[in-house]
Amino acid sequence: MRIGVPKEIKNNEFRVGLTPASAAELVAAGHQVLVESGAGAGIDFDDQAYSDAGARISGDAATIFAESDMIVKVKEPQPREIALLEPRHVLFTYLHLAPDPEQAKGLMDSGATCIAYETVTAEDRSLPLLKPMSEVAGRMAIQVGAHYLEKEQGGRGVLLGGVPGVAPAKVAIIGGGVAGVNAAEVAVGMRADVTVYDISNPRLAELDMFFGSRIKTAYASKAAIAAAVANAHLVIGAVLIPGGTAPKLVTRDMLKTMKRGSVLVDIAIDQGGCFETSRPTTHEKPVFTVDGIIHYCVANMPGAVARTSAVALNNATLPFVMKLANLGAEAAMAADPHLADGLNVMGGKIRHKAVADALGLEFVPL
Repeated sequence: MRIGVPKEIKNNEFRVGLTPASAAELVAAGHQVLVESGAGAGIDFDDQAYSDAGARISGDAATIFAESDMIVKVKEPQPREIALLEPRHVLFTYLHLAPDPEQAKGLMDSGATCIAYETVTAEDRSLPLLKPMSEVAGRMAIQVGAHYLEKEQGGRGVLLGGVPGVAPAKVAIIGGGVAGVNAAEVAVGMRADVTVYDISNPRLAELDMFFGSRIKTAYASKAAIAAAVANAHLVIGAVLIPGGTAPKLVTRDMLKTMKRGSVLVDIAIDQGGCFETSRPTTHEKPVFTVDGIIHYCVANMPGAVARTSAVALNNATLPFVMKLANLGAEAAMAADPHLADGLNVMGGKIRHKAVADALGLEFVPL
């Protein structure tokens, strides 16, 4: 198969769909890899590294799309990339279609087969291609939250871990999944006062066993979340409905109960965000303020640590890329129902129920 890797063009996105090591694996398996010049330069994977791995370098994205059967990316295709897709293409990347009807329409119109990292499943129904970026985003959430609590950033002027004689900041983490757990680990390491909220009692029990007395856990009722928001200095939104739109758990009215200069970090922004006042931001302009509360809603958080993220993502995606390349998309999905769960768009139809429900479109099973 001919596999194309275009340079990411989303704002401040330096990750790359295939690292040189991944390209070498695919070339060794008999496939052709075509990489746009400079695709990995932002994280020191230069063109020579890809050439040494056996890939061919091309100067523009149009050539990559024209000469490839499968396109491997990191972030959702931008409009000018969607315009290059054809029915013969397989697109393998993060899509996050639920809050993005324009992208969904563009992909449907292209006729391409579009498989989303974020809805590929594992045997235990976990999301193996979302997990590494959720780990990164969860750890980053505390890092950026602590930064924006600083007074010079407009924050309340609170040190996350406190000091002897001064209480630590209160951190409320809504969602006890992969991102939430990683956020909790870092927050605990910084000596914050941490509470994790979730609607699964079994999950809360697991967290209690894992963290012991280092954190508190609470059932995520509306009343509990309202109380948490009112008392917290930093609130992390880490909820996920696979393929679907994130629920709005923190309302505009709740912001009025918060301490001025507190911080909200919305990890769920790729799926529409879990705070009513959230809207996507970029690494260039990562925050905005509503009612005195700082909102960090960067839609590609792991892009800030692009080298770590790109390698972690490739560790997870390469086996699936290899399967798609070896068998072709339809045969690969027929052989692996977990890969088939990743199918979002094919033949102009929405093929994932949660995505279809979120967009109000017809769901057409594969």
